[in-house]
Amino acid sequence: MTSQPAVRVLIIGAGIAGMSATIALRRTGAAVDLIDIEPDWTVLGAGLTITGPTLRALRRLGVYEEVAAHGYVGEGIRVCGVDGTHIRDIPTPMPAGSGVCGSGGIGRPVLYRILSSHVLASGVRPRFGLSVASFSQGASGVDVAFSDGTNARYDMVIGADGIYSRTRRQLFPAAPEPQYTGQSVWRMFVPRPPDVDRRHYFLGGEVKVGWTPVSATRMYMFVVERTPRTVRAAHELPAGLAGLLKPYGGYVETFRESIREDTEIAYRPLESFTLPGPWHRGRVLLIGDAAHPTTPQLASGAGIAVEDALVLAEELGRHDEVAATFEAFSARHEQRCRFVVESSIEIGRLEQEQAPPQAQTAVVERALARLMEPF
Repeated sequence: MTSQPAVRVLIIGAGIAGMSATIALRRTGAAVDLIDIEPDWTVLGAGLTITGPTLRALRRLGVYEEVAAHGYVGEGIRVCGVDGTHIRDIPTPMPAGSGVCGSGGIGRPVLYRILSSHVLASGVRPRFGLSVASFSQGASGVDVAFSDGTNARYDMVIGADGIYSRTRRQLFPAAPEPQYTGQSVWRMFVPRPPDVDRRHYFLGGEVKVGWTPVSATRMYMFVVERTPRTVRAAHELPAGLAGLLKPYGGYVETFRESIREDTEIAYRPLESFTLPGPWHRGRVLLIGDAAHPTTPQLASGAGIAVEDALVLAEELGRHDEVAATFEAFSARHEQRCRFVVESSIEIGRLEQEQAPPQAQTAVVERALARLMEPF
């Protein structure tokens, strides 16, 4: 008996979605090529907040123990007022048998190192500085022309190239473009005090302030601000962030006083959009932010990207045809991803309206409870 040839897959984008898809698909025996337009494994952003459902996905991907060892895992979210007083705790218990904590955080560079090491261990050597110039689909495959003049044929192509996805524009020329949500986020790393054992929100003020531990000694602090879309020069960021934090007490005041002219601060406008389904056409599928970019309010963008990879690999193992694999993927995961995007936008709307903390946290609790369900 002759064995079936390995499914040939091209993954475009070596971020969290693309690396996770590479790891998961290699386990099915697929032959994977991974490319990225950047010159190397570029990492943008300071840190990642990780929910329990995301930790569960990372466990299924096989990297949970490394995330726990090099990042932070714990339980619960603490909600405080502007002055730093404790309002309430939001529990984050995961279902019995999940094998993970209910909350966590990690620096983006650390997570990239973990995922990239597993990509390399799978035998895949990414090609950087490379993009898809064009592709054409037929009944039996996708012919891809690369930007370096080479060509190859694949059984399926996965677009995991982020919110500004070139693959999305090639596949769906009329697809909506990212839109500014009305909020921007500031981020900086701060020391983790010994008594801080969980994520914190500071609600009730003009901006939302919070932090997430990302290691035994570090946290990243974030400030979500309602503002017209603004371009800020790097030298303006320290004074701008210090001004926003001025009304806040507790450790936030301590961190504000530590800001200096050379403090590294990341500033980014928040964008999102809703892409009509299905997120595939023929043998080309979009995953991660290419299909469902979300704002960070629910801390689940990375999680559903990892879930995309796991669901895709599982459905590939159940179906002989690419079309059936993609249809099953969409039926199983598309609505879950939309729920994350819609819930995140709803939380952002409440933040911009300066809704009572109880109204904001109620959406968080409902959403996390639903995401704890199996996917």
